[in-house]
Amino acid sequence: MLKFIKKEPVLVIAATLAAVSCLLVPPDAAYLGYIDFRTLALLYALMLVVAGLRNAGAFAYLAHVVCRRARTARGMGALLVAVTFFTSMLITNDVALLTFVPFAVVLLGMTGRQHDLILIVALQTVAANLGSMLTPVGNPQNLYLYSYYNLSAADFFRITAPIWVLSLALTLLLCLLLPRTALHAELGERPAMVRRKLTLYLALFAVCLLSVFRVLPWQVMLLIVVLALAILDRKMLLAADFMLLLTFVAFFVFAGNLARLEAVDRLLRQLLDGREYLTAVLASQVISNVPAALLLSGFTDNARALLLGVDIGGLGTPIASLASLISLKIYSARREAQVGRYLLVFSTLNLLLLAALSAVRLIL
Repeated sequence: MLKFIKKEPVLVIAATLAAVSCLLVPPDAAYLGYIDFRTLALLYALMLVVAGLRNAGAFAYLAHVVCRRARTARGMGALLVAVTFFTSMLITNDVALLTFVPFAVVLLGMTGRQHDLILIVALQTVAANLGSMLTPVGNPQNLYLYSYYNLSAADFFRITAPIWVLSLALTLLLCLLLPRTALHAELGERPAMVRRKLTLYLALFAVCLLSVFRVLPWQVMLLIVVLALAILDRKMLLAADFMLLLTFVAFFVFAGNLARLEAVDRLLRQLLDGREYLTAVLASQVISNVPAALLLSGFTDNARALLLGVDIGGLGTPIASLASLISLKIYSARREAQVGRYLLVFSTLNLLLLAALSAVRLIL
């Protein structure tokens, strides 16, 4: 039990809050209205598709091709950061980090640049959290808020694109901190891709995007994905992060019950009124940005401020975005890891970018 609590602290907290709220609002038929089944279905399908693309070798191939172009330590670091930034908006921030941080560890070891690893991993983490903000599928909170507020694609991109462009510029600018030392390394042959699997999962990814942008009903999308995998790649049906899905369900129940408590509903609406962005940023630092989006969305109609608040709020503390913990876990597993130094570099970069982007957001 203690091992599970340590591994899934957010789920445990969410389930506890949901259970306590059920004592205040006894379960009834209205509970079904709390759960956003569309978001859950899209999350599940996208998890399966991205896991399939990884198994097909698509991401390893991409990382290899990109890094073969590097000639200097700065160029290699910038390419690693850039590929993390751009892929995160399609494969989610956590998957981008799970894919490209281990590749950075291996690559820097091959080139003898281990001393650059802390800065590069910290920059990759920033890149994944900021790059993913552009699209509805970039991270779980975007997918949920896009669905919850029934935003059009045009409205969504109008909110996220200006900050995303600035984030790209600032992230690449920070890569100038890396030295221009020449590189000498042999990456070996390009990783092989399983073309049949690649074709299957690219087609299913297109089906998911059609549903994200409301061209295809989510029920049809889910049926297509599940049937295709049941026939062609059955084991991948269990490749999703079911703990994250359960966390969503628990927070749906908790937030739904809070909204039915008149005093709590009134208090939270007053707290958020005119302070949606700041509240979202601060809440993200403590409970992370996905739970913050789920909790606060029921008490404000200001989609723009809340969306930017939880996306930019992913910067800051290591728990502000749960994806950041992935990088920390991968780096700290190394025998030579300097966790204290990593956290110092990580926190400095995150706080600087959080302050800069928040200031620009006020102007915009």
